[in-house]
Order: sequence, then C-alpha cells, then structure tokens
Amino acid sequence: MRGLRMPEILTRLTPEQRLELETRLRRKIDWRLLPIIILMYILNYIDRNNIAAAKLAGLPEDLNLDPNTSEFETAVSILFVGYLLMQIPSNLFLNKIGKPAIYLPACMMVWGVISAATAAVTNFGGLIAVRFFLGFVEAAYFPGCLYYLSYTRKELGLRTALLYSGALISGAFSGLISAGITQNMNGVRGLDAWQWLFLIEGVITVGIAFAAFWILPNFPRTTTWLSEEEKALAIWRLEEDIGEDDWIDSEHQSLWTGARLAFADLKTWVLLVLLFGINASGSVTNFFPAVVKTLGYSNVITLLLTCPPYVLAVITTFINAWHADRTGERYWHIMLPLAVAMAAFILAAATTSLAPRYVAMMLMVPGVYCAFVVALAWISNTLPRPPAKRAAALAFINAVSNSSSIYASYMYEDRMAPRYIIAMSVNCGTIFLAMIAATVMRIMLVRLNRKLDQGIYVKGAINALPGAAAQHGFRFKV
Repeated sequence: MRGLRMPEILTRLTPEQRLELETRLRRKIDWRLLPIIILMYILNYIDRNNIAAAKLAGLPEDLNLDPNTSEFETAVSILFVGYLLMQIPSNLFLNKIGKPAIYLPACMMVWGVISAATAAVTNFGGLIAVRFFLGFVEAAYFPGCLYYLSYTRKELGLRTALLYSGALISGAFSGLISAGITQNMNGVRGLDAWQWLFLIEGVITVGIAFAAFWILPNFPRTTTWLSEEEKALAIWRLEEDIGEDDWIDSEHQSLWTGARLAFADLKTWVLLVLLFGINASGSVTNFFPAVVKTLGYSNVITLLLTCPPYVLAVITTFINAWHADRTGERYWHIMLPLAVAMAAFILAAATTSLAPRYVAMMLMVPGVYCAFVVALAWISNTLPRPPAKRAAALAFINAVSNSSSIYASYMYEDRMAPRYIIAMSVNCGTIFLAMIAATVMRIMLVRLNRKLDQGIYVKGAINALPGAAAQHGFRFKV
C-alpha cells in the first residue's frame, strides 16, 4: 500500500493549479453523471409507483380485483419483496465488477420491459408476477447509485439530494403525466388509460437506458474519458478524505468480507433502524394519490394536487442537504424535518377539514425526505471504507428499510379513508423510532471522535485502518 502520499503526477502542481484542476474535474463529473442518474431514478420511481395512478385509471375494475379483499394492496406490496431480496447481491456484484456504466443501464432496460408488460396483464395472478419481478430488477438501481457516487464526504450530501430529487420530481411529473393520459387516452386503439400509462412509461425507460450506456462514467480508475492527471486527482481526493483508496480493481473486492465487516459494525445496525423509521413513515408516498383523493376532487384534479407537495419537497431537500454539507452537521438536519413530518401526520389524522388536511399533505412529503436524504449521506460518511463494506451496508440498510412497504399497503385500504388513523399513527411511531436511532448514532460518533482525538484506536471505529486515517484527520460527521 502506498500510504497517504500524493501521486507523483500531482506533486508538480501548485496549490492554485490543483484547485483549478479539482474544480474542473468536479464540474466534468457532475455534468456527465448527475443529469443521467437523476433521469434514470425519475423513471425508476415512476415505474415502481405508477400503479397508484393506475388504480384511479380503472386497473382494479378491469382486472376484476375483489374490493372486499386486499388484492390491490398485495399487488403493491409484492414489489418490495423482490426489491428486498436482490439489493445486497446486486450491490456486491456491482462492487466486484466495477462497471456501473454497463450494469445499471442493463438493469434499467429489463425493468422498462417488465413495466411495459404490465399493460398485458389480465388478472390478479399476472399482476402479482409482473410486480414481483419488477421489484427484483429495480432493486439494483438506488443502492447501486448511492455506492457509485464517489465524492468526498463534504460533497456527498448535496449529490445524494440531487439523486433523490429524481424520486421527488417523479412524484410531481407522475401526477401530471397520469392526469394527461387518464384524460386523453382512455380507449385509444382499444387500450384503457392504465394500459397506456404502463406502455408509455416503460418504452421511455428503455430508451433512456440505451442512452445511459454511452453517457454514464464508471469509477475513477475505470472511466475512460478522464485524463491520467484527472484520474489521479479523483482517486487522491477520496484517499485524502478518508485515509484509504476507494475502488481499486475487482481483485481487491471481496464480496463476503465486505458483508461480514458491515454486519459486524454496530453503526450499521443503528443506521438501519434510523433509515427503517424514516422509510416506514415515507411509505405514504406509495399511496399518495389515494390519500389526496380523500379531499373529494375528481381523479384528474386529484392527480394534479399530488404535484405541489413534491415540488416543495425538491426545494426544501436541496436547501437542507446543501446546508448540511456546508456545515458538516448531520443530526439536526435529520431531527428537525422529522419533527415537521410527525406534526403533519398528527394533523392529517386529527381532522377532516379540507385546508388543514392539504397543509398536512404539503408538509409530510418534504418532512420525511429532507431527513431521508441527509440520513443516506450519513451512511456513506460513517461507513466509507473498504468499498465492499460500504456497498454491503448501503444495500442491506436500503433493503431492510424498504421492507416497511410490504406491510404499509394494508394500512391504506379504501375503508380506512379519509383520516387513515392507523397509518398516520404508525407513521408517527416510526418517526419517533428514527429520532431515537439518530440520537444514539450521534452519541456513538461523538464518543468515537473523542477517542480519535486522544489517539485511541477503537476496532471498527475507522474501518480497520489503525492510525492512518485518524492521523490524517479523519473524524466522523455528527
């Protein structure tokens, strides 16, 4: 191991030249990487959640789903069974091959085809099968992208927010697209509006996936359009930030060692509880059109009313993540939005008045996702190396935290409208659980930083790097 020595190709640079090269490198990667992964995630989220809009467009009636049972809710929840099963194997495989520019678009093409195939479903069994496999393939994308974002810790929060803005933007766009298709395409060429919904969005997904093959970069060492000087700087910035190099080559990536290190670290489990609590409360977005429908408007107006909460969420999430990166603080940037979300859930359950209910809907989405994005960055900040450990931890935490969507489906049945008291109460409980986990995480990291300040090495505290990272100034972000 070379240790913390700057590559020879960079030693010739003056501080001003290094700063100029770094600015140019970051801008080059940002403009090449961020727009396409955000667009891919918009489609990932639309293809996953368009079943909620399809419900308003007549899918349950056309497939003869029994309104007296939970068939529709089961069709929603089964996706997350497949989603949960595939995340850890997928991320460990991506870490092994080191070629996300090939792997992620290939997965996207497959899920686009599956999503479009939903239009051909004629019964409950077919819907269950297609939803399961859609979740199975879609599982590769989000944890893969979180692992893929090879930025320094101080830059990661905002980039994670930019990535997750894809989910929030999709919430706004999905309502507009669904409203347009529902209003104008029902019966066109003999197909119902919900069939056109799956067909159009699936075909767009496949087209974007094909373009992504030519646009996405790989990891710094395997990206061909960076110069040797830029590659050296990209690798050095990560090593300088953490005290150890990031992805080197496939020979250095042990699948099982990464998983074992992640499971052995107590911080993984505390972060799991934190993300589970946030994700569980955020499951309301899977049924947001149905929740907004309780305001009493037509289907098209309802779909349009789902847009403003997501627009507000995009704005507030950016501001919160930017400020978290700027200050290096994580805990309060999670706790304060969660308090807002909890107040929104209480308000939604407490009243049937129109104005307060829509205010609650406007606040619940931004509250949950402002906290969620900063919490995601906290995982990579806290478990940065070795990369196989980070890959396993990100996938494991994301998979288990999404398992809440399996049971959440049964809390939003039509008979529970309009106040959805059980769902809103459970959401408050899971937010409180997340708050406890965030507080425990902060206490743990403050204590570890104090030991690092004193030169005390704690096994697992700096990811089995005895001294090198700590001596270089590595401290956990709290």
